[in-house]
Amino acid sequence: MENLQELEIRSKVREAYTAAADRPGEKHPFPIGRAFAESLGYPATLLDTLPSQSVDAFAGVSNVSLFAEISEGTTVLDLGCGAGLDSLIAARRTGPSGKVIGIDFSAVMLERARQSAKAANIENAQFEQADAEQLPVAAASVDVALVNGIFNLNPAREAIFKELARVLKIGGKLFGAELILGRTLPPNVNQTAADWFA
Repeated sequence: MENLQELEIRSKVREAYTAAADRPGEKHPFPIGRAFAESLGYPATLLDTLPSQSVDAFAGVSNVSLFAEISEGTTVLDLGCGAGLDSLIAARRTGPSGKVIGIDFSAVMLERARQSAKAANIENAQFEQADAEQLPVAAASVDVALVNGIFNLNPAREAIFKELARVLKIGGKLFGAELILGRTLPPNVNQTAADWFA
């Protein structure tokens, strides 16, 4: 059962990501878009081949879909898929004999992801709306899970890890990236529930 602070965080995160999907050209409390993706190591030549719907609203923290070990024919879960950038890259890497399941809690981000897959003629990616701690995915059905920066934004981290363990096959692999605090914050810095993007 979520407490009031957890519900507030979830609501604010959903609101922020919906705004990023609706209006990617505006300023947001976190970096998004093509220039940000390039700064994380996504090659410009690769981004040129992907629909702008996914590139413009990209909001991850790394290029996880590039460094993950994805073989042809595998089933990939992209947890917190957002506008679908990593999902589309993974779908190309796994090929038509594999599949990608993109999960996100923002309906607006998922609409961008679906439009992007259609525009890119990618048929082996599906997108579903769900919370990370309650995945609509069968147990032991995923070869590779990608998680590109959602743990700082969801207080239910233990439940998320349990769900990832449930859906991964024996021998399956998780490739994740997250922002971490490199040192203790000075005592004069006040931390509140509103600091989830800081």
